[in-house]
Amino acid sequence: MSTSRVVLVTGGNRGIGFAIAERMIADGHRVAVTARSGEGPAGSLTVRAEMTDAASIDAAFTQIEAELGAVEVVVANAGITRDTLLLRMSEEEFTSVIDTNLTGTFRVVKRSAKGLLKGRFGRVILISSVVALYGSPGQINYSSSKAALVGFARSLTRELGARNITANVIAPGFIETDMTAELSDEQQKQYLSQIPAARFGQVAEIAGAASFLAGDDAAYISGAVIPVDGGLGMGH
Repeated sequence: MSTSRVVLVTGGNRGIGFAIAERMIADGHRVAVTARSGEGPAGSLTVRAEMTDAASIDAAFTQIEAELGAVEVVVANAGITRDTLLLRMSEEEFTSVIDTNLTGTFRVVKRSAKGLLKGRFGRVILISSVVALYGSPGQINYSSSKAALVGFARSLTRELGARNITANVIAPGFIETDMTAELSDEQQKQYLSQIPAARFGQVAEIAGAASFLAGDDAAYISGAVIPVDGGLGMGH
């Protein structure tokens, strides 16, 4: 059993974030989730936060610190997609995705850093995507934002690694969520044909990887990209 920690999961009101929060609660951690709307799983503290607004993130942390204590494990999961081909993509469609997925992660991790340093313990877990390194048509904005998280985690590891703080990236493949449910049968068949495991992943499988990275057994793992994608992104 790993030590009980204060865990923050951004975007914890649905999909992968909800599953990670659920698993962290089951692991015995005290869990807060940020959400723009909706609620995290039973047993979590839900706080409102907007990833594009540093003041709202600061207020969310202040509330979590007052109710649960200093955040020790940060799971940066909140993200958006605005898919369209490059020639049709507006600058706003590019920058808005970068601002939420990448700069939003920067805002959250920066706000947590003082507490992690003070406590001399930290687990920073960034939720990326197989498309970060594999690529995907129509997702230049999204894949750019997710690829950048690798450089983010590795630079953070070099800055804070000596203080018992790790930073790792989970790169999910196609996971059964609201987002994959929107794909047509034809698209689903096409994607399945490329996945060696011949199935979509489950949110619980991403949560399992996050649980491991947050735990005591992962203390010497940092700057890693952990693919949970059924073999889709091998070698990328």
